[in-house]
Amino acid sequence: MNTTTRQRPAAVILTPAAEARVADLMAKAPEGAIGVKLSTPRRGCSGLAYSVDYVTEAEKFDERIETPGGVFFIDGGSVLYLV
Repeated sequence: MNTTTRQRPAAVILTPAAEARVADLMAKAPEGAIGVKLSTPRRGCSGLAYSVDYVTEAEKFDERIETPGGVFFIDGGSVLYLV
């Protein structure tokens, strides 16, 4: 029985422009922020909106994407809407 786990691929791939935006946001981040997080809260006529916020700790089911400028998180419940 093989107990080796392999890293799963990221749910989304960030463009260079998106990575630069993460770096820009992290350069202006408040103290204690570990990254920025994208979520899709229920709002508006279409039922969903996009929200980007600073986070101080990761949630268990967050998608975590390492970028050169900082960590980009996607809310676990929002991943399917974005894929």
